[in-house]
Amino acid sequence: MAAPHALRIVASRPDPAIVTLPWHLPLDEWTEHVVPLPRGLSRHVVRIVRLGARTYAVKETVEHMAFREYRLLRDLQRIPLPTVVAQGVVTGRVDADGEPLPAALLTEHLTFSLPYRSLFQHGLSADNLPSLVDALVVLLVRLHLGGFYWGDVSLSNVLFRRAAGGFAAYLVDAETGEIRDNLSAPMREYDVRVGCENVYAELLDLQASNSLNPEVEAEAIADLINERYHALWNELTSEEEFRLEEMWRIQSRIERLNDLGFDVDELDIVTDFDGDRVRIQPKVVELGHHQRELQALTGLHVEDAQARRLLNDIAAYTAHFDLGRESREVIAGRWLGEIFEPIMAMIPAEARGKLEPAEVYHEVLVHRWYLSERAGREVSIFETARDYIDNVLKHKPDELVTPMAGAAPDTSEIAAIDDDFEPIDDDDLPPIGG
Repeated sequence: MAAPHALRIVASRPDPAIVTLPWHLPLDEWTEHVVPLPRGLSRHVVRIVRLGARTYAVKETVEHMAFREYRLLRDLQRIPLPTVVAQGVVTGRVDADGEPLPAALLTEHLTFSLPYRSLFQHGLSADNLPSLVDALVVLLVRLHLGGFYWGDVSLSNVLFRRAAGGFAAYLVDAETGEIRDNLSAPMREYDVRVGCENVYAELLDLQASNSLNPEVEAEAIADLINERYHALWNELTSEEEFRLEEMWRIQSRIERLNDLGFDVDELDIVTDFDGDRVRIQPKVVELGHHQRELQALTGLHVEDAQARRLLNDIAAYTAHFDLGRESREVIAGRWLGEIFEPIMAMIPAEARGKLEPAEVYHEVLVHRWYLSERAGREVSIFETARDYIDNVLKHKPDELVTPMAGAAPDTSEIAAIDDDFEPIDDDDLPPIGG
């Protein structure tokens, strides 16, 4: 085995346990620390490893591409955009015979996330495909608004998290991407076209493996990307003109965007020469309207669709107990302590890795509607939660990786290469061009 000092690790948030991984072995030979989590298709060798309480995806690639993707992911996080979090790059790897091994990029595993193939293995049906497409479209629009050209739009390059019956998509592979100050329309259209082509091929592949009903019209589903992308892009960015006495349309436009989950951070308002007509155009929009509102009220950080669902339930709680005179903060605090947290406490330890808490609560609300319809009366939320946990949740597959009990990283090698473990500043990274 090569001398330990040959290994070099650069990381934004150093985890000393990283040095204990078997970097002298090719990634496809790793067994220690590897967890059997589902992975998406990749042109590279990828392994998911668990070190103590933290889980990482490790990808072998060439050195300059590893640094390039590391920097891109960090830049996208700063914007911020929904991506996996880059943890570090490992270079200087050699095998037991001193032969060089590829560099490795480490990213943090996104909790409660699954690649699209695993979603179908977990029972996703063809009826859910439009929701999956919508999640991909929202991700693509957000990336384009942030000036990111993807270059390889596909379901395989995304991780999905459940979001109030739908999905939220996160970019997991940025190696073909590029951040620009001004992303041109042709570049956006190219991304859309590539997305349609790739998703069409991926759906055909699912059908060939009997994971998707062969009667599903793959081409029609892929075409939804083009249709829904342009509908959302136009709603978020298009210019709207109206007469001066119709100024209410400014607030109406903002409310429409809020309903879609977006906040308007900047609005361009222009009047004509005579002041008779007004043109408005959103300049800066950001997804997370409901997410930020719920977090401010309760401290809960959830997907935006989940936040909207919980805010609606807080409103129903307010009406039921006639709390309209109380402040929203007080009401949200009562709802959290009297409803949400007690229901979460009802979930047994062995079922807490099935779904994240906000998604469990969403499903309890859906389950309550079914139980009430069947009983011909309103079933209480706690009666519903018990029935849901016993008859639905316990039978779902786990979607969370939990640390092995008592597992602790071996740190015996840390001292040997401590000088080569470098928290790194972006100015020290190789340029993106290579």
